Amino acid sequence: MKNVFTLCIVPTMLFCSFQKQSELPQKRAVAVENTVAKSDRIIYLFFKADKDQSGSEKIVLQESKISEGRLKLVPSFSRDEVESGDFIITISGDGGKEVSKQLVKNPLHPELEVYEKEGISRHKTLLSTAEFSVRFPYSENIQSVKIEKAQADGVQLLFTQKL
Repeated sequence: MKNVFTLCIVPTMLFCSFQKQSELPQKRAVAVENTVAKSDRIIYLFFKADKDQSGSEKIVLQESKISEGRLKLVPSFSRDEVESGDFIITISGDGGKEVSKQLVKNPLHPELEVYEKEGISRHKTLLSTAEFSVRFPYSENIQSVKIEKAQADGVQLLFTQKL
């Protein structure tokens, strides 16, 4: 009886396993296409900030890249968050119309965390050179980038460049 059972089960298992394999190529024939819309792109801007002997900042756009993708969260800020020394980066479109704005905490005066026996403490440090980057949703009508420095009495224009 045991031999008869084995003779029936083994061919049945083999037959079923071949049936599943024969269906796989048919399922693979269906192509799933993931297309990225032209509007789903990100522009990355890489800057370098230098402080000269007189204390004024000089900003240089080192590189800009456009890549496929979509920002999950578009950064925004309110004027209450702006502190003296922070940079406000504005992307402008056709006719100088503002497309997007972003706040970068002062890259030349960053706040560092220090781990000590007493715990974690924060210290501000002064740098003469710093690099920073921002990213924005890309749009075909982006024309220029502008960087302003927030001061106690308003904002100072540091950098403007066409893209």
